[in-house]
Amino acid sequence: MSLSSHVSPAPARLSDFRVLVAPGLSDSGPEHWQSRWQRLYPAFERVQQDDWETPDLPAWSQRLGEVLARDGRPTVIVAHSFGCLTTVQRTAALLAEGGSAHPIVAALLVAPADPAKFSVSSAVRHRLPYPALVVGSDNDPWMSADRARHWAEAWGAQFRSIGPRGHINSESGLGDWTQGQQWLLELLEQIP
Repeated sequence: MSLSSHVSPAPARLSDFRVLVAPGLSDSGPEHWQSRWQRLYPAFERVQQDDWETPDLPAWSQRLGEVLARDGRPTVIVAHSFGCLTTVQRTAALLAEGGSAHPIVAALLVAPADPAKFSVSSAVRHRLPYPALVVGSDNDPWMSADRARHWAEAWGAQFRSIGPRGHINSESGLGDWTQGQQWLLELLEQIP
């Protein structure tokens, strides 16, 4: 046997994927970890919504679909709050359109907004066909850790709690949130 047959494939890197940042309501301000990550990784693209103050799941999902359609590369979604619900709904829509070969290959779903608060539970009750990680907080005002764990299970995603960090946003004091970056890299390793 030659040595080359024992060599493992190179680990996945962020540069191997298109990374889309999907913020929640009010977009993510300059000190939000999503915005900080975009400064650290300039290739990350932000999904821009027409109205950041109106949580309109069909409209937001449609916009995510438009952004996905512009580039067929394997895409990793880094979502926060209502952006998580948008990601799940767009995935369901892509699957309903008849494609298991859609471009989303993984999703980091941080501090999802509770679907019940927006009356969209049935629209986001779908199992995700790719590796996903839901990150929740013990004192998130938008979704309790127990509810986040419930939705992670419904979506077929892993769940991690970061303790009492509020809505895991600018006010959480995470800075560049290096633990989140590490979890994102670990998620890439699970992509088949």
